[in-house]
Amino acid sequence: MTATTASVGHRRVGVLLLTFGSAVTSADVPEYLRSVLGGREPSAALITEFCRRFDIIGRSPLIDITLDQAAALERLLGERHGQESFRVAAGMLHSAPRVAEALRTVTEESVDRVVVVVLAPQYSPLVLGGYQRAIDSCAADVAPGVPVSVAGAWHLTGSWISSLSEAVRAALGRFEPETRPRVGVVFTAHSLPRPVVDRDPGYLNQIDETIAAVAERAGLAPGTWVFAFQSAGHTPQEWLTPDLTDVLPGLRASGAGDVLVVPVQFVADHLEILYDLDVAAAEQARAAGLGYHRIAMPNADARFIAALAEVVERELAAAAV
Repeated sequence: MTATTASVGHRRVGVLLLTFGSAVTSADVPEYLRSVLGGREPSAALITEFCRRFDIIGRSPLIDITLDQAAALERLLGERHGQESFRVAAGMLHSAPRVAEALRTVTEESVDRVVVVVLAPQYSPLVLGGYQRAIDSCAADVAPGVPVSVAGAWHLTGSWISSLSEAVRAALGRFEPETRPRVGVVFTAHSLPRPVVDRDPGYLNQIDETIAAVAERAGLAPGTWVFAFQSAGHTPQEWLTPDLTDVLPGLRASGAGDVLVVPVQFVADHLEILYDLDVAAAEQARAAGLGYHRIAMPNADARFIAALAEVVERELAAAAV
């Protein structure tokens, strides 16, 4: 990824795209889990299970995709505002390139401000507070004197809703007209420990708002779709339900022959997509007598990159007021 700098209305802007990070192959799992666990040693059982999952999918493309998203966003912003207008870099919480490295990349030449976009459309300072803490821990040393702001929720950004609804329509369009009425659509979001969400219920409201907007834009009639959580964690806490596995038998019982899974939080292919959905959920769907399908993830699709540009431009407009 190349990085360039110049002015946007006499400003030079750095942009960070931040996401959780990932092991790439099973060889990376122990180090990755240590980071996720805050330096604590993961249990042998947890390492074994995650290695098994990574061996099944072969390789997580998350880091490569996020770097591609950053490069594509830099190109688009350059086309809109001047080819030397923005520096865009990708950073990860729990794998390289880390947040500090990404911030250093966008500030190695002078910038007037940095906009941080967390690659999760629904935003909660509580649920996603790790990103703000990561920025706070390195900004003074890496980018002294440079204003760094984290964009809030972008779950109803027009280009994002259009991107997601178009993916739903495209997936449904692959079914024959006579079988389309028997496709059960399931919107999914990552499950969370209930005590966390109880402290910030507005986060779930954002998920509901995204789903309602996408369903309307995609032309899904009320009663033709359901919602479920996926990818509950490996902890003894109570995690949010219903789980995707809980709703599959009900879809079959109501007459569905196929299920179409629509993640509304994830913006790239990674373990929670390639294993949790395409392996585990697909097996459970088949066991319930359903054909399994999901929408294509946004990845570096031009429609999704336009959504990210819209978020950046929104933040800059707000800062100029």
